[in-house]
This record gives sequence, C-alpha cells and structure tokens, in this order.
Amino acid sequence: MRLVFAGTPAVAVPSLRALASGPHEIAAVLTRGDAPLGRKRVLTPSPVAQAADELGLPLIKADRLDAEATAAVAALEPDLGVIVAYGGLVREPLLSTPGHGWINLHFSLLPRWRGAAPVQRALIAGDRVTGASVFQLVAALDAGDVFAEERYEIPAGATSAEVLDALADIGAPLLARVVDGIADGTAVSTPQQGEPTLAPKLSLEDGLLDFTRGADTLLHRIAGVTPEPGAHTTLDGARFKVLRAAPADAPPLPPGRVAASGKDVIVGTGTAPLRLETVQPAGKGAMAAGDWFRGLRTSEPVLGA
Repeated sequence: MRLVFAGTPAVAVPSLRALASGPHEIAAVLTRGDAPLGRKRVLTPSPVAQAADELGLPLIKADRLDAEATAAVAALEPDLGVIVAYGGLVREPLLSTPGHGWINLHFSLLPRWRGAAPVQRALIAGDRVTGASVFQLVAALDAGDVFAEERYEIPAGATSAEVLDALADIGAPLLARVVDGIADGTAVSTPQQGEPTLAPKLSLEDGLLDFTRGADTLLHRIAGVTPEPGAHTTLDGARFKVLRAAPADAPPLPPGRVAASGKDVIVGTGTAPLRLETVQPAGKGAMAAGDWFRGLRTSEPVLGA
C-alpha cells in the first residue's frame, strides 16, 4: 500500500522505522514544525522529522491539519494514513482522504484512557497494567474499532517516560502487522468494549504534590508527571521539585515534614513516609536528596510551606 505517516515525538519513531523497513511505500511523513529547544531556543526538527530525513522520506511540516495539509496529503493519493502521537486532530475531509482512512497507535488499552496523556493518567491512577492499541480513526476522540492490542505490565517505580518508551517499542511491530493485514484483507476490527475514561493533557497543576495524601497516591502522581510537567511542591515559598521518591521503612512524620532516618531523607505523608531520592530546589540542578538535606540551614524543613 501507499502510506502517509503522521507523528512528531520520539515515541513515534519506532513505528516509522518499522513501516519504512516493510513492504509498503511511505509517500510522505507528516510532522509538526520545528520547535525551539534548549536554553538558546534553537529551532530543531521533531524526532520524526529527523528520522524521516535519515530514511530519505518526503516530509510535510504542518502544525495544524488544515486545508493546506489536507491538500498536500490528497495529492499523494494514499491508500492508508497512519498516525502515532502527531499532536493534532484529524478531521474531515482529511479523515476520509486515504482509501482505507486512518489508523492510530494509541498507548492504552482502549476504551481506557482516551486522550492526549494516556500513560501519564494511567500511572497517576495507579494502574498496574496498560498497553498499546491500534484502532480505526473516527471523528469521535479515540473511539474507533480496535484492530489489535497488546498488554503491558507496568514495572514498579516506572515513570511515564519509561513506560512510553516501552510501549513505543511494543506498539511498532503491532502497528506494522495491522498495516499488513489491511493490505492483504485479513485485518479485522472490533468495537471497543467497556466504559471509557478520559486522559486530557497534563497541566502544571497536575504535578502539585499534596503531602496530606497517602504515600501510594503521591508515588503514583510523581511517576505519572515525570518528566513533564514534573512533580513539585514548595519550600519556604519557593518551588521545589521531587524527581524520584520511594517507599520508606521509617517512623511516621507529620505531612510534609522532612527528616533524616539513618542514611535516608524521608518526608511525612498522610499515611507512611516516603524516601526522597532525587530533588531539585529552586534555582539549582537535580541532586541527591542527601546532598540537599546536608546543605540546609534549618533542621526541620517542611515541604508544601
């Protein structure tokens, strides 16, 4: 078949490479425009754009799937559109432009966690199992019939970035098999079963830690918002990031109170204390919690104050 691939971040690159190594022609790769990165805000092509360039594939850069992008895709006369984390909605008439429409690789077991942040929301909710789904794109959000899915058990302590990387690798061959099945007429899709849950994009507020909550709830939130937008609280009125934490075998403390327990630095929660492993105080880089604690002038710091 003749394909158009749409994607932007690094998690879409394994799928692009899998399809590029297969029997189908990729007529073009659609990705969002160059974005300013780093302290100097240097305009940088997306990871998908860089991969497409390495593979020698034609590239269409578009921040919105508007009439101009639709015309560019239509001119290619594709048989199938394939989308993985492009960062924008496919609407009519682009939705029905390819002969077989569009399929989407989504990083959840649909209909759970429809939306922009499925892995992050799954971790915040404390899910122990997630997965990858390939489904037919329709006008409603992530609501199309599913061709294939693969389950993935979330490792203890894994962050959203780590789970996304794993699902990107799991999803790429799954997606390629579905494309092959559509090409030879053997692909079968089934309607989604169960009650949908939604996974809207995370805001900075989603990373705020409330130490009156339970330890497990806090660990789930830290995992889900790492690396973006990041888990944060305040210390003496300034922003304070918690990059890594773990359960602690230590006596209880009042919520937010930080203390030493042997070689560990622990913080109180609404239930059991947590061990702080990596933190980032305001105006400084990431550092081991022990190094930060030893450099404090106060012996009884309170996070959230």
